[in-house]
Amino acid sequence: MNSKLIHADFVFETSWEVCNKVGGIYTVLSSIAKTLEQRHKNNVCFVGPDIWKDDACPYFKESKTLHKDWVKAAADGGLKIRVGHWLVPGKPLAVLVDFKTYYNIKDQLYGLAWEYFKVDSLHSYGDYDEASMFSYAAGRFAEIIIREFLSEKKHIVYQAHEWMSGLGMMFLKKNLPQVATVFTTHATSIGRSITSNNKNLYEYFEGYNGDQMALELNMEAKHSVEKQSAHRADCFTTVSSFTNKECIQLLEKAADVVIPNGFENDFVPVGAELTKTRKKARTAIINAAEALTASKIEDDVLIVSTSGRNDFRCKGFDVYIDALSELNSQLKGIQNAKKTMVLALVEVPAWCAGAREDLAERLKTKDTYSEPLNEPNLTHWLHNPYEDRILNMIKALGLNNEPNDPVKVVFIPCYLEGNDGIFNMSYYDLLTANDLCVYPSYYEPWGYTPLESCAFSIPCITTDLSGFGQWVNETKGHDCTLNEGVAVLHRDDNNYFKVSADISLAIMAYSELTPRQRSNIRKKAAAIANQAQWSTFADNYMQAFHFALQKAQSQQ
Repeated sequence: MNSKLIHADFVFETSWEVCNKVGGIYTVLSSIAKTLEQRHKNNVCFVGPDIWKDDACPYFKESKTLHKDWVKAAADGGLKIRVGHWLVPGKPLAVLVDFKTYYNIKDQLYGLAWEYFKVDSLHSYGDYDEASMFSYAAGRFAEIIIREFLSEKKHIVYQAHEWMSGLGMMFLKKNLPQVATVFTTHATSIGRSITSNNKNLYEYFEGYNGDQMALELNMEAKHSVEKQSAHRADCFTTVSSFTNKECIQLLEKAADVVIPNGFENDFVPVGAELTKTRKKARTAIINAAEALTASKIEDDVLIVSTSGRNDFRCKGFDVYIDALSELNSQLKGIQNAKKTMVLALVEVPAWCAGAREDLAERLKTKDTYSEPLNEPNLTHWLHNPYEDRILNMIKALGLNNEPNDPVKVVFIPCYLEGNDGIFNMSYYDLLTANDLCVYPSYYEPWGYTPLESCAFSIPCITTDLSGFGQWVNETKGHDCTLNEGVAVLHRDDNNYFKVSADISLAIMAYSELTPRQRSNIRKKAAAIANQAQWSTFADNYMQAFHFALQKAQSQQ
């Protein structure tokens, strides 16, 4: 790290996903926590929402003795907080803020937000109020603690992640101008909304105006707070050069510093531990597939998976399922003594109603089965099976796990935290079972899943519409291929079926490699991940903090 950088004396990291496992930002912050703690000698506080009412947060351990003075000072300021540790590597200091009381003055706060920052909350709906009240409460908490306990510290940074944290950041900056503010957008609200509404983002990219699209998509409030946060923060950051272009076009503000998402591989098993975990995971997956389909699946079956937040188009789940259908047809047409078999997983949380009792019973008794179960693609019941896009596309393309289907498709629609009732293993443990992962994103500002795959020595297929895919190509200096550990396929608005065909061909080609060839590719995948560790990428956070601190000082 550059010794000439201004070093933060204390850092607040604020996000809706602190101690709240919702999406990718949880992974970002939970994985960088240990590194930030080390670099700032424990002078870091993560601030998240207290949405747990009287229940215990499963990701947070409250302490009744830690910073009791903070709890009292916050209470004196009308704010209820819980102080403890986030149960992630490093176990950093975390504070959960109760924001419900601010609903009583919501309209007043929105009026001030317009007066001070030109944030237009008039057309707010949905989760805007909840996020804004949390954001204000988080900023208010930081203000109280800084005034009461950190006033002697010269260099204080408040980093707000996504539009859900921006409003409180701006109020904090107005009340304490000396605090250096960093605003990070991981994906613009308008960019994500354009793609989620099945509009072509890239073909007309240079013609899009963020304000105009916010009006068209009924996103004025979220876009307004995001845009003003980007312009008013001391340092505006985003996670990839790919997303920076989006910020320039839709927010009319270029990032001051790009801060790519890294990974902490301390918990990645190696050697004998990895072998043991991989064997256990493969056994669990194969057993579940056999119980569902009543088909014999060999131990050396090629296990392929995709995973991520349930964003059907953006994550490319549609093109993945299409590719599996094409692969199934291709393999059926091959006449040889031993056909390739592929066990394809879709590990995507949906509206899960719980583990299937009939499947759990089969796994428990370990009997042989002559008939498949009803819904042989599904490990857990859904509340809305007739509306689920993933399940319906699997069925529509005839991926029904018939005995003569060389590609068996299993949809796992639950969070894998070790207690799902079928596998009872964590996502990362099940990840070790894979031979190949596929993440054909249409819209992906960064892309943790392919990075995680590589960290576990599993080669993957992604696209150049993901920040990670673009970073891999930039690092390699060319379009990366699967033989190098990561295949980065070109994707645009008009080549859906080519991408599908390319994925199918890539899986087929990989299935034909020798064990030694696969082992070499696994090593190359791990080598790519090693270049994206937080030990390196955290330097970009330090650059952002320096930028913000320098600007805050210049304005005093």
